[in-house]
Amino acid sequence: MTGRNGAISVTGIMEDAPRNPTTRFSDRVDNYVKYRPSYPLEVIDALKSHCGLTPSTIVADIGSGTGILTRLLLQNGNHVLAVEPNLEMRVAAERLLVSESGFESRDGSAEETGLANGSVDLIVAAQAFHWFDRELSKKEFRRILRPGGWIVLIWNERETETSEFLAAYESLLEQHTIDYQRVNHTNITDDVLSEFFKPGIFETLTFRNSQRFDFEGLKGRCMSSSYIPNEGQPGHERMISSLEEIFDRYQTEGWVEFEYRTNLYLSSFLPER
Repeated sequence: MTGRNGAISVTGIMEDAPRNPTTRFSDRVDNYVKYRPSYPLEVIDALKSHCGLTPSTIVADIGSGTGILTRLLLQNGNHVLAVEPNLEMRVAAERLLVSESGFESRDGSAEETGLANGSVDLIVAAQAFHWFDRELSKKEFRRILRPGGWIVLIWNERETETSEFLAAYESLLEQHTIDYQRVNHTNITDDVLSEFFKPGIFETLTFRNSQRFDFEGLKGRCMSSSYIPNEGQPGHERMISSLEEIFDRYQTEGWVEFEYRTNLYLSSFLPER
């Protein structure tokens, strides 16, 4: 995955906004639950064919958030240790998945999961790895993963050039957001991944994904991102006005579409040399 570089264009937005990755989604949880995309079922098929996923596989979902990927793994019959440092997101997942017998919620981070040595067969991190301390999480993953286990990093990467609407939406983010370029997960390059998985190698798989939104859905999807100025913050009203203009210009029968590439990076984690 190639990182995109560019200057941040911010108008009327606080430059010193909080950037703590464990708390910055605390006021986004409702929109995150309602409007963030799930992952295509091909992801589960890929875990089966490439990583030997079966219902007996013990999975650690690191940075599990509100449980979007956890839910798919539970539906496959897996026992999932959902590790999430953000209280509000963790509580949301617990509320949504409380009836699932294989669900185990843990207060922990990628750097300190609280899981036992050699206790999991598969580690997944969906929409989360770019928040991790890579050196500390690598050490922790080696500790909790059983020999022959796998690590899979997953992102829904929003397309930015496949339609005029998506190009306009990307431009809006560059103009109105707090630290979009700084925290964009596409800053995780192939070189970063190669270093993380060393001495092993990784394989990349890509699938298609999409969402359709009316304006309220588009607004909610936008507001689920931590770099967006929230209600009451400088720049929020200006940004919403621009979002309305983009929606009105590009909607078809009251709908717009987000297109994604769902990227998986898979590696059998080798013992440290």
